[in-house]
Amino acid sequence: MPADSGASFVVVQHLDPAHPSLLSEILGRATSMPVIEASNGARMAADRVYVIPPNHDLRLSGHTLVLSPRQHSASQHLPIDACFISLAEQHGRYAVGIVLSGTGSDGTRGCRAILDHGGRTLVQFPEEAAYSGMPDSVIKAGNATQVLTVQHMPEALLGTEPASASYTLQQILLHLREATGHDFTQYKTSTIARRIERRMQVQQIASEAQYVSLLQGSPAESLLLFNELLINVTQFFRDPEAFEVMEEQILQPLLAAKARDDVLRVWVAGCASGEEAYSVAIVLHELLQAHALALTVQFFATDLDADAIGTARAGLYPLSIANDMTGQRLQRYFIAEEGGYRVRKEIREMIVFAVQNVIKDPPFTRLDLLCCRNLMIYLGQALQNRLVPTFHYALKPGGVLFLSPSESIGGHATLFSPIHRKWKFYRAIKSPMPQSIPLDSSLSWVPERISKLPDHPAKMTRETNIAELTRRALLQDFGPASVVTDLTGNILYIHGDTGNYLRPAPGQASLNVIDMARDGLQLELRNAVHRAAVSTEAMQAGPLSVAGADATRQVNLSVRRMADSAQGERLLLITFQDLLAPVAAAPAKAGKRGTAPPTSEHVTRLERDLAYTRENLQATIDELQDANEELSSANEEMQSTNEELQSSNEELETSREELQSVNEELVTVNAELQAKIEQLGDMQNDMKNLLDSINIGTIFLDTHLTIRRFTRDAANIYRLIPKDVGRPLADITSYLDSQDLLAVAQEVLETLIPREIELRTTADNWFLARLLPYRTLDNVIDGVVMTFHDINTRIANDQAVQAARELAEAIVDTVIEPLLVLDHQLCVVSASRSYYRDFRTSAGQTTGRPLYELGDGQWDIEALREQLGSILGNNSSFDGFVVEQNLPGTGPQTITLNARRVTGNGARPHLILLAMQHHPSTT
Repeated sequence: MPADSGASFVVVQHLDPAHPSLLSEILGRATSMPVIEASNGARMAADRVYVIPPNHDLRLSGHTLVLSPRQHSASQHLPIDACFISLAEQHGRYAVGIVLSGTGSDGTRGCRAILDHGGRTLVQFPEEAAYSGMPDSVIKAGNATQVLTVQHMPEALLGTEPASASYTLQQILLHLREATGHDFTQYKTSTIARRIERRMQVQQIASEAQYVSLLQGSPAESLLLFNELLINVTQFFRDPEAFEVMEEQILQPLLAAKARDDVLRVWVAGCASGEEAYSVAIVLHELLQAHALALTVQFFATDLDADAIGTARAGLYPLSIANDMTGQRLQRYFIAEEGGYRVRKEIREMIVFAVQNVIKDPPFTRLDLLCCRNLMIYLGQALQNRLVPTFHYALKPGGVLFLSPSESIGGHATLFSPIHRKWKFYRAIKSPMPQSIPLDSSLSWVPERISKLPDHPAKMTRETNIAELTRRALLQDFGPASVVTDLTGNILYIHGDTGNYLRPAPGQASLNVIDMARDGLQLELRNAVHRAAVSTEAMQAGPLSVAGADATRQVNLSVRRMADSAQGERLLLITFQDLLAPVAAAPAKAGKRGTAPPTSEHVTRLERDLAYTRENLQATIDELQDANEELSSANEEMQSTNEELQSSNEELETSREELQSVNEELVTVNAELQAKIEQLGDMQNDMKNLLDSINIGTIFLDTHLTIRRFTRDAANIYRLIPKDVGRPLADITSYLDSQDLLAVAQEVLETLIPREIELRTTADNWFLARLLPYRTLDNVIDGVVMTFHDINTRIANDQAVQAARELAEAIVDTVIEPLLVLDHQLCVVSASRSYYRDFRTSAGQTTGRPLYELGDGQWDIEALREQLGSILGNNSSFDGFVVEQNLPGTGPQTITLNARRVTGNGARPHLILLAMQHHPSTT
């Protein structure tokens, strides 16, 4: 961030309450702005950074910082939420909340408050964050205005002035949400914008700002716009082939798998005025009749539009529906009335129609078939990604999801497997884990960009330096005449004198550069603009003969893409370059028959003009095709407005169906809550039994080394009682002799390297302590796990072994004769002092070496090898084995060897005791 941005910055971090913070010093090295540790009552100033001190909470009162001591309680400490909420309440739309790396969900509620008060929130990309818990939580809750890398955040903070059209659209949608309770901010912008324009045309309003004023003062217009945004384009048996596939490959197998007393549950979401719901019901009724099945069918059809649901309940449709189905079906399932056809009672009573917001209301559950066609195409990608898991939750394992050909399950291939790819039938895959859905009562209103109101624009001034002044002067004197346009040619900026190339077009006023182009320039300019709009390459044309009022100019034309504007607009730069001085128009000299003979230059120019004309014609054809596609889409939307909506007088039936729908929703909510309660109870029971059965002392600590949970055996190490949960471990007295486990736990938390330590208590009991990082299911480090294993038996055994070893060595050392202890490989384990004395050697030259390598190989005797081998085999001893040796310092000696086997066990191999008696040789 620049040091003169004019903003104040408050940094809130999760700090250790017991240690001083170095955050001010660290930030001071990274910015030229003054970094100040916040103090109670300090007034914020621009271009300053204020850092929260340890063991405090920070809130804002106007421009004053309010500090309060941190409240130590069992509940989670959320200092960022507290600061953000006060920021939103005090500064409204001028507040900006930034969430960076961190664990947990701190900041999520605060971001929601900032958005509700008109501010905006920036969130670091989770992939970039060292700890992605906090960014992920804000994003999943829908509380992020923008998700950015840290590198791009300063640019987003400084570029706060939005495009007026985008800002006006946000104002309209916010007003509509407040007036109707329904949120359209995550619908596709193009669809919303077209329908707002339609209402503006009906009201004969040209200015979007005026339309905002009309909405704010007219509840009736708000309701009309709401109804306009509810898209009800539908018909009976839309895509007949899809219904044939549904009948043969979906419904027939479903019905065949049902027992007589089973229930078949169907839900048509976004049913509009009911045509598709009745179409599915008709196919289902035909199959039930054909196979003489008496199944119970629970059929639900819902939509956000209450008027459309009223039409569906009435079941009265225009005469034109005769074109949507066979005459047999029309006669079998409809009754002709004046001006239309009414659905017969047997079909009408199969279906329960209800008003429901599929995005925020709980879904129907345990479904065999869920149809949601041509709804998600109007929703943004974020809403589509939310709906698909909701549909999976609503379906039974093996249930079928039916979408339109323009829709898909996106990136949720783990939830559904395709049944029919062309007509988009998918089968729900059973999830290995219990599924749940969010039960939020409303969606978040997350504007793409929030800034100050247009009538109070943010003004940022900078000193213009000499280089900038020089650049402007050179452009003014030597830069070619140019215009900047959008991709369709509408002029946004003009540089230099363009009067020789452009002139106001006759008829209705227009700032389109193609309409304003002079003769000789228009065709080439249209073609170049069209090609440049779809290419990154610069388009060149010329030299072109451009006819003015009194002169003809030779002009080179250039059209190229520019970098996108700060508002995301894609722009074109069009330049006009004169090649020759203008030539005055003069009458052509007549030939013999009154016409000038054609020249090669003239022919070339005509050929070039013809080529340009052909390219321009192709471009025009492409534009017309695009326009036809848009008109086709618009025509589908217009069909919904041409259908006359009528309300019925079926008050009691409507109430019954509404109550039944509400009951279904309550059953769904209750079932989910009950499942969660049971799951949590099972997990608690499993955890309790596991911890009680392992007989290992265990303590779970959070990142502040506060006790989360412990087992009863942990009381052998610390004086713990059940009420100690939530207290810092440092406050608990331990039975340890001297070891400081808290320092080791803090080291494990910082390095993530497990540690093992042997501990002794004041009661002389020994434990092996293992300290490991506490990892969540998302692999986030959220504390430390300490386990204590009783090793008294092992320590006692080690001490006994050591004592036995010392006793054995003492016995060996007291023997007068030289004595060797050999292992099963005939390597020396130990030797007596007399051996070292008589053979003039040391332990370093003897222990661990094979017997046959001692000295100068004096014991490398084949007969001795056989004798020792027999001891390790079948014999347990030998006596009187005589060898002649020269001992250092005593001369030739007769040595008598006696050996005994010391039998080992499974863990310890056999040993050999080799005793030596020597006396001077008589030979």
